[in-house]
Amino acid sequence: MGERLCLAVGVMGNVASLLLYTAPILTFSRVIRKKSTEGYSCVPYVIALLNCLLYTWYGLPVVSNMWENFLVISINGLGILLEISFIVIYLWFTLGGKANIVDMHAQLHEDNIDVAMIVTPVIVVFCTTSIISVFSFHDHHHRKLFVGSIGLVASVAMYGSPLVVVKQVILTRSVEFMPFYLSFFSLLASSLWMAYGLLSHDLFLAVPNMVGSPLSILQLMLYCKYRKQGIMKEPNKWDLEKNDEISKQLQLTIDERLHGNI
Repeated sequence: MGERLCLAVGVMGNVASLLLYTAPILTFSRVIRKKSTEGYSCVPYVIALLNCLLYTWYGLPVVSNMWENFLVISINGLGILLEISFIVIYLWFTLGGKANIVDMHAQLHEDNIDVAMIVTPVIVVFCTTSIISVFSFHDHHHRKLFVGSIGLVASVAMYGSPLVVVKQVILTRSVEFMPFYLSFFSLLASSLWMAYGLLSHDLFLAVPNMVGSPLSILQLMLYCKYRKQGIMKEPNKWDLEKNDEISKQLQLTIDERLHGNI
């Protein structure tokens, strides 16, 4: 009964995590449509990539005992593919609508450096963790202890990474860059994985989600507080053209009057 319950919760955790990992698709569809990353940050996706890499390694038989953490491998393996896709799209559209060629090259160089400074430590941390866990530890218990400890920190950072936009939400009084569905799926996934970790007696799965749940609740509280302020919308292209036409007519009338008075 206990194993079946654990399996059921793990499967539901996989579904919730899938919703969480695919939630940014709506964000990046907007990025692709507008051909600009606007005010979005790449940090949450880079940290999520590190989390998926570490927990995929944690679940593999090299670290865990046989395939006891297959559910962890399956969802985090998919998460790796999704997060890499999001980061690539972010890099592709990071220039936005820069018109000046010189500015484009300068901005490209600056943005690439910024993203490289974030992505490089992720690769270094994962590779270092993998190498040390294989060559310095020779049993599953110590390997799980080592990789799980680092994964725990990365997982807490992943759940807290959307908080980088909290300052922007408070200053603009707009939840445009902190979507409801992202915070909700984060709460759902963290709650289910916390239950799975407790049922399977795996603290490295339970503890980070004990932190993730309150952080997700905080994000939802902020959303509820500022959602009435609405989402900032861009002016309609037709309205801009109409206003421009009115301005031209007004300017023409003024010029005619001025010429008539001369």
